[in-house]
Amino acid sequence: MSPSNEPAVAQRVHAEDGYGRPVRSLRISVTQACDLKCDHCHKEGQSRSSEEMTPEEIERLVGVAKTVGVRKVKLTGGEPLMRPDISDIVRKVSALVDEVSLTTNGQKLANLADGLKSAGLSRVNVSLHSRDPEVYRRLCGAGSVGSIVGGISKAVSVGLNPVKVNMVVFKGVNEHAIDDMTRFCAEAGAVLQLIEYEASREGSKDRSFTERFYSLAEVERSLSERASEVDFNELHRRRRYTVEAGVRKVVVEVVRPMHNTEFCAHCTRIRLSSDGKLKPCLLDPAGEVDVLSPMSRGASDEELKSLFMEAVSKRRPYWR
Repeated sequence: MSPSNEPAVAQRVHAEDGYGRPVRSLRISVTQACDLKCDHCHKEGQSRSSEEMTPEEIERLVGVAKTVGVRKVKLTGGEPLMRPDISDIVRKVSALVDEVSLTTNGQKLANLADGLKSAGLSRVNVSLHSRDPEVYRRLCGAGSVGSIVGGISKAVSVGLNPVKVNMVVFKGVNEHAIDDMTRFCAEAGAVLQLIEYEASREGSKDRSFTERFYSLAEVERSLSERASEVDFNELHRRRRYTVEAGVRKVVVEVVRPMHNTEFCAHCTRIRLSSDGKLKPCLLDPAGEVDVLSPMSRGASDEELKSLFMEAVSKRRPYWR
């Protein structure tokens, strides 16, 4: 069949910002509510708000995002598992994109993993900064390490793989636990994701940040020397190292955002706050675009698509 005789189909648009970075993933905060009190939480860069999008509103906006090239969605919060309708959200979104993942503190995961998998969840990230209950409570203010470990085990068993364990590393608090967490993830069948504590340019000058920031540069150098295999995550071009941990191998992914031009140069993500605002960047408050209010007033899909494209056009590499 010649091109002129092909049936009319919707053209796929791959939105790029002014720096040639395509937008392929959408990170959606579904709530600001949380059952922990982590003093390092960046709250997805969102201003305080009690407003939450409905499952139907999220579904429609993801459908629009798909038309500009989004193929993956990450659900986050707050704590997304505090929403009683989280499985409904997963079900609606998973019908539209190639992959739906979720990041959680893990407190409720063991009881919900089966239902989330059935609803269409592909994989999960679970925050666990230390297996020491005292260290964990120091960082998170509440919560049970045992519940998180149980949630990780359940997530692996039901196939929410790869299960990634997010460990934010802090100087003088938990950096000594990296080896323990590496062995734990090897035994659990999970990926360890080591994450630098991050702040804005202004915040990085504060004493409260400099006293806690732990550079992962030396850790990454050691991993590169030990690794039997090294590959990359497309998002941010984060390196993944396969290393020996006891009698097993484990993948360790390193997230180093601070002053990292490569990290920003390979960012393929845009964000949507729980109250319906598109955010071009976590750390840059400029450029937010409200999509929920126009949608509530009856905006068409084409009008909403234009708002997505506006938000994409406002993306700037934060570190450059």
